[in-house]
Amino acid sequence: MPADLAVVGLGHLGLPLAQAAVSAGIETVAYDPRHTTELAAGRLPADEGALTTADLRRMLSGGFRTTTNPVELGRVRTAVICAPTPLGADRTPDLTQVAEAAQALAPRLRPHTTVILESPAYPGTTEEFLRPLLEEGSGLTAGRDFHLAYSPGRFDPGNRTHGYGNTPKVIGGLTPACTESAAAFYGRLTDKVVRARGTREAETTHLLETNFRHVNIALVNEMAVLCHDLGVDLWDVIRCAETKPFGFQAFRPGPGVGGHAVALDPAYLPHTARTPGHPLRMTGLAQEINSRMPQYVIQRAATLLNEHGKSVRGARVLLLGVTYKPDIADQQGTPAEEIATRLMQMGASISYHDPHIPHWRVLGQPVPRADSLYEAAADADLTLLVQPHRTYDLQGLAVKAQLLLDTRGATPVGAAYRL
Repeated sequence: MPADLAVVGLGHLGLPLAQAAVSAGIETVAYDPRHTTELAAGRLPADEGALTTADLRRMLSGGFRTTTNPVELGRVRTAVICAPTPLGADRTPDLTQVAEAAQALAPRLRPHTTVILESPAYPGTTEEFLRPLLEEGSGLTAGRDFHLAYSPGRFDPGNRTHGYGNTPKVIGGLTPACTESAAAFYGRLTDKVVRARGTREAETTHLLETNFRHVNIALVNEMAVLCHDLGVDLWDVIRCAETKPFGFQAFRPGPGVGGHAVALDPAYLPHTARTPGHPLRMTGLAQEINSRMPQYVIQRAATLLNEHGKSVRGARVLLLGVTYKPDIADQQGTPAEEIATRLMQMGASISYHDPHIPHWRVLGQPVPRADSLYEAAADADLTLLVQPHRTYDLQGLAVKAQLLLDTRGATPVGAAYRL
């Protein structure tokens, strides 16, 4: 059965897009050899925390289909590539899965199809990396025979205020006609479409938005360390500062930065995307600061235990919330893993509780999951609140726990030690 849309690559971008499309009445087929079988059976990928199994069941009953046959990619009017692009060992985006998606799509690409890249990418990826793969594999010319555009993913899992429909979508096409074709597609899914001047402007929009988040988190993380040393209540400082109606946006510190949107410094990008002599020094510094936060949490935990006559070695430590953000099951880049790893290496006995994660492994070993939260907190020498899920009664936990270190500032004032 023909479909209007093919989502190539599923996960934290592809599944929400498919969900929005199905809800809008668009016949949607998904192609991702890594996840097709489990999705067709109604099971979500292990690293997918944005949707629930109930969401997936509704999508499947609404006509959503998965396929392992790339021939079906040639029967759609719009194909959106949402393949993941994790940073490699050299800190450059790994475009392997984008290339695989393009190679599956290109031989089946028909004239007048609109191809959109949503994967996180450095400026120039659409035109200099994706375009040649599509043209060589199809014999067609982008901008003349088919439309090509980039749109940065903006889906925020767990956000109850801003969903797919009410979050503006940025579109940048290879040509004005490419932009308009992509805008027409996204106009069926979102309330507002913002047209960028071209693909590079749209790609750089993603770069700016991601680095903005990381730089500001780094600033407030540095303030957290400073305020602790000075004996100043940072959380009260933020509360006061955010009353300023202009020139300030509140960010809050934490044990590290997780998620799929990784800050990029052009100094580490392929040579075609670099700006010689002009690296984003602030971005590099922000990465350095944020990457130190798990170790700072360990330092604070060790100090707290020592002040109460205990050492890390042999201590029973309970980690609460091991996902990268609250109320979802996604563990991509979660700081909880590094915190647990370091504590285990120091000889601590680790357990965890997370209503969204039934099983968790660190250093290849299963971590015991606490069944009774209050009993586990009362038994632990130290409880570390890493992610404040809504289901947690933080006031009750503060009463039960022997020692509670809140890395998110979510507990009532005076109820726990805060980062």
